[in-house]
Amino acid sequence: MLPRALLLPLRRTVFARPSLRPHMRHMHTPTCSCLRPTLSLLNRPYPQRTSIYDLSARFQSLGVAALPVRQQLRGMKVRSSVKKLCDGCKSVRRKKGRYVYIICSKNPKHKQRQG
Repeated sequence: MLPRALLLPLRRTVFARPSLRPHMRHMHTPTCSCLRPTLSLLNRPYPQRTSIYDLSARFQSLGVAALPVRQQLRGMKVRSSVKKLCDGCKSVRRKKGRYVYIICSKNPKHKQRQG
């Protein structure tokens, strides 16, 4: 039985699928230099880590008001069937009637799109 370090590159060459790209792919081996971190990465100084308590104490000592509540950034849920989740939700047809949207004025998490 071959060691795992030799078996994996061998398996890649034996069971390789023909590629549509004409260039050759690089085959990683245990002695390959691309798998080892370079000296520039090892000698890079890491920023000094501070605890969350230190950061919050500094923030509170500045007398700055709390950050505003963030709205939903991702957009909307896509579902096969949409429904109104509260009394602030309303349904809208857009994109030439292709999609049904649910838009909520009270809770932005209720935004949905059908399809």
